[in-house]
Amino acid sequence: MRKLKLREGTNTASLFGSRDLHLKMIESDLGVQLSARGDELILTGSQEAVRKAERLVIELAALTAEGYELKAEDVAVALKASRGPGEAPLKELLLSSVPIATAKRFVAPKSAAQKAYLEAIQTYDIVIGIGPAGTGKTYLAMAMAVAALTRKEVSRIILARPAVEAGEKLGFLPGDMYAKVNPYLRPLYDALYDMMDMERANRLVERGEIEIDPLAFMRGRTLNDSFVILDEAQNATAEQMKMFLTRLGFNSKAVVTGDITQVDLPSDRVSGLIEAREILQEIPGIHFVYFDQRDVVRHRLVQEIIEAYDRHSPIRHGGVRDDKAGRGFGRGPLRGSRGRAGNGEQPH
Repeated sequence: MRKLKLREGTNTASLFGSRDLHLKMIESDLGVQLSARGDELILTGSQEAVRKAERLVIELAALTAEGYELKAEDVAVALKASRGPGEAPLKELLLSSVPIATAKRFVAPKSAAQKAYLEAIQTYDIVIGIGPAGTGKTYLAMAMAVAALTRKEVSRIILARPAVEAGEKLGFLPGDMYAKVNPYLRPLYDALYDMMDMERANRLVERGEIEIDPLAFMRGRTLNDSFVILDEAQNATAEQMKMFLTRLGFNSKAVVTGDITQVDLPSDRVSGLIEAREILQEIPGIHFVYFDQRDVVRHRLVQEIIEAYDRHSPIRHGGVRDDKAGRGFGRGPLRGSRGRAGNGEQPH
């Protein structure tokens, strides 16, 4: 048992949460008991659990003393960070943000890898994010793209996706060319509408300031003054990946995202994303960021599902075993980041 006196100025209402929700979350996650008596907390549990809970409460209390209004999702992020390696300050994680100049969304990283990803996008012209579903790869890239367009750092956003079916044949689709490919691009529209009002987004699409196209439509183009995102890049062939990366023009950024454990290409085709991580890792200006299950920000069951599949059957793609997606997987050392700098750079 340990008694912890909260620092002067702590907003206990914010720290404890409505009906002590935040304290209950810490208790459930760390296996401790927390009893509040005025400005004092009593922590009961194993020595290691109490140590983690004490550090967490002290840092969260410090944030409330500085005027930060804690939300349940902040506590969830803090708890997830406490399970990871190292002891990075929570203040640095929670207060790092990507400002979006619309009334609809304000985005902040929820893990060390997400923070490294945002910093990489700000620093490098080409960033390749690899990791499982639900880790925020596309969402954060879209946030950075919208922010760049809003600040007039670029004149357009270009969103591309391979038109590949996920494990089933849909057969004939009615309509013209755009009607046929639109279902494949729907996830990009969903992410865009989450960043800005649908009416404004559609207006920008009509004016050509935002383009959403199948990857095959990129051939022959030079993309100047653009923020370009290639989503689901594990389903791009090797030829398509080379074609996409060589479209980049002046004053442009490209972000490539994908999950190499969910390749939907025919078995005789090589994933361009898997090949790219082998070929491009030594090029200055191209930065790889790797995510894993700890970075999943969807429903908590998504993280458990990913872990269960990894335990059940390690996946092989193109002869590369991916037992530990996000931490040095593949053949030979990879240069990139999971909360660390790559390509010979110092940490930001």
